[in-house]
Amino acid sequence: MPAPLSRLHRTMKLSIVIPVLNEAGNLPGLLARLAPLRARGTEIIVVDGGSSDGSAGIAERAGVVVIRSPAGRALQMNAGAARATGDALLFLHADTTLPPSADRIVAAALHGSCAWGRFDVHIDGRSPMLPLVAAMMNLRSRLTGIATGDQAIFVTRAAFETVGSFAPLPLMEDIEFSRRLKALSPPACLRQRVHTSGRRWETRGVWRTILLMWRLRWAWWRGVPAEQLAERYR
Repeated sequence: MPAPLSRLHRTMKLSIVIPVLNEAGNLPGLLARLAPLRARGTEIIVVDGGSSDGSAGIAERAGVVVIRSPAGRALQMNAGAARATGDALLFLHADTTLPPSADRIVAAALHGSCAWGRFDVHIDGRSPMLPLVAAMMNLRSRLTGIATGDQAIFVTRAAFETVGSFAPLPLMEDIEFSRRLKALSPPACLRQRVHTSGRRWETRGVWRTILLMWRLRWAWWRGVPAEQLAERYR
């Protein structure tokens, strides 16, 4: 019979790694929402990639662990993981909000046969298309076993070390990470939702962004180098 959530939480320490680059607008609210998890023992690590807007100072004043790293989401997440002391790691974008009981949810998800997982996502924004985009992201992930960084990927420390951390890619690091983790176990595809910003879709246009991301993923599976894809993305 599975152990109660309270006992699972006591026996599994979670470290949340947040790569940032000029996220001063998002960090105060994000760190305030993570404070209850921190009070229950979750480790919060902000990895600054050379921000010029005071992001690192905001995190330091909030009392969380702050480290510096060369810019690049994969490099920053690996640096945070190397500093982390938790039994499980969760990689969180600065514009994404976790459920209030994320620590307990992750502990329960990793107590079974899954060594990693992700949340369903809700995209915040004004466009009426964003709920459909989120639904398609969640369905695609459930069918393929591939997760994106927007879905707050979490993993046991042992599985992270087994697959060799994130590949140092400028784009598609989350896709490649998922692919390698799938060889260890299927993901725990949680119905609980994280909320992420729709700024990427609304700034570029929803349909244009959807088409761009599908083209980039298709090119990635065909073997186009991530450096070329990053140029197209920019």
